Amino acid sequence: MHPAVEFRGISKQFGAVKANTDVSFSIAKGAIHGLVGENGAGKSTLMSILYGYYRADSGDILLDGQVQSIHSSHEAIRLGIGMVHQHFMLVENMTVLDNVMLGAEGGFKLAGQRAGVEATLRDICTRYRLDVDPLATIQDLSVGAQQRVEILKQIYRSANILILDEPTAVLTAQETESLFEILRLFKEQGKTIILITHKLQEIMDITDTVTVMRGGKVVGAVQTAQTSKEELANMMVGRPIENNLPRAAYNPGKPVLEVRDLELRDDNGVALLNKLNFTLRAGEIVAIAGVSGNGQSELMEILSGMRLPTSGQIDFEGKALPFAGRSDADGLPRTFRELGIGHVPEDRLRDGVIKGFSVMHNTFFGHQDDKALKNRWGLIDFKGIAERCAGLLKTFDVRPANPDLRIGLLSGGNQQKVVIAREVLANPKLMLVGQPTRGVDIGTIEAIHRQLLALRDAGMAILLVSVELEEVRALADRILVMCGGSITGELKIDEFDTTRIGLLMGGMHKS
Repeated sequence: MHPAVEFRGISKQFGAVKANTDVSFSIAKGAIHGLVGENGAGKSTLMSILYGYYRADSGDILLDGQVQSIHSSHEAIRLGIGMVHQHFMLVENMTVLDNVMLGAEGGFKLAGQRAGVEATLRDICTRYRLDVDPLATIQDLSVGAQQRVEILKQIYRSANILILDEPTAVLTAQETESLFEILRLFKEQGKTIILITHKLQEIMDITDTVTVMRGGKVVGAVQTAQTSKEELANMMVGRPIENNLPRAAYNPGKPVLEVRDLELRDDNGVALLNKLNFTLRAGEIVAIAGVSGNGQSELMEILSGMRLPTSGQIDFEGKALPFAGRSDADGLPRTFRELGIGHVPEDRLRDGVIKGFSVMHNTFFGHQDDKALKNRWGLIDFKGIAERCAGLLKTFDVRPANPDLRIGLLSGGNQQKVVIAREVLANPKLMLVGQPTRGVDIGTIEAIHRQLLALRDAGMAILLVSVELEEVRALADRILVMCGGSITGELKIDEFDTTRIGLLMGGMHKS
């Protein structure tokens, strides 16, 4: 039997950057094949070539033993290739049915087709246990349900090869297990799955084979049953990964942030945050654990000045944050930054970077009024900023280290490094950090954790939001657990217990 996909000598270069260099490996038909590597290793570029977004400079792609020239995503779809992107390609104010039909309408008389397509989608949902209502509006669906819509689109379009790029980056543990059940059913149908992920435990749990890339090249290809997370990690980064990072003794200082009876209600009066009370001190990391959608995002939006609370008091260094008397949050993020509050947002593409601008520009967005960035005439000192940016890229190991490159061309992990570098350079007194390692490779996770611990050891107060309990364990001094907009419990790090935290995350009891 021919492989479902075979790459032969694929090379791709963007200017001076070699994204792929002589990449050769095959993927068996009816297998779940893992593709791992550091951010910038060339994984997404290779999959973009397979899906028709890019054309290789050299080399061949074979599908079922036949060489294919894939010039567009339309050709890839015609050949039975589907791709679920890390950032979903859905129109939020349209229904599931409309999103599936977009680009595949087949004619002008849509009304007559809709009933037939809806019936087909309901049949697919039943067969693959997708649990999606075709008439639901996308914006009303959970993140996990939106991902199932993306998979539904690919099945409807007769995909036999399914590429998933970081599919669990924004999913809960329960949603991840549900996804894996769907993938196993997909495999039972004889279809082929290519899974790009940085979560090595998931590779061990779900894949049959694994290809490891580093620096645009293949450095290893193994049967999953014959490898380990440690071996894969070493191949990915070319060195052993340190799990227990050094940190100074826990010695918190004075209160930096005090939150009292904080409430937030939506336009319908539904409580999104309910009487939150906590204190964050200098020199400590307080982590907020919980399933996504339980108020963590809203809390970070308020603390960063992006949203007004309904009621309550928030003091920063003993003074009330200036919410009183305002009807909207216009200008507040800038005010909060000037006070000394840094923010690494949960969604870097929506709130952290501007994709169409260069890396250099993104290193000072939000801080463009800082006097340190101006010349003697009061204008932005672009030459000085460029020199500063070059230093940042080196210090934070951003790849490629090109200040003039459009930041949208960087991998997600390297975009994240730029955002963190920008906020760290401002030397805030309080750092709000949302999902800092979402979609980030294991080597970059280690680097980000080192940076956050160094800031904590230097006396900075850090409020961390993470759905990754291992990240919470690695970084936190104290843990606040949220469920339904309320704090359901508080633990010291030496009280860390996944079962207890899981109960608190489900709102089962208070401690």
